[in-house]
Amino acid sequence: MRSTKSLRQLCRVAPVMLGLCVIPAGGAFAGVASPPRPPEAIYAKTCGYCHGARVGPIIRGRKLPVEVITTYVRSGPRAMPAFRPTEISNAELAALAKWINATKADPKEIGE
Repeated sequence: MRSTKSLRQLCRVAPVMLGLCVIPAGGAFAGVASPPRPPEAIYAKTCGYCHGARVGPIIRGRKLPVEVITTYVRSGPRAMPAFRPTEISNAELAALAKWINATKADPKEIGE
């Protein structure tokens, strides 16, 4: 049996501990949206890691349709991983797809 004092302490700590379990990924708090990252930064950190680095095909300068880009990013065809909205938000993905569609090829990138 637990003493009344230990039960009171548990009742004070439990809500705090449970609250820690529901903090969204990325450190954002409910109701506080983090600003979207620029598409160039997302490409450099996430996409460019494979595309243009002899792992995936070159995607810049190909005028790929925005719808194709967004579908591929979310579904992850073939060896490409799928990216969830917690990794690339819908707003970031829309801006990224438009940016990739509009960019010119980078002569420094090498594709497979």
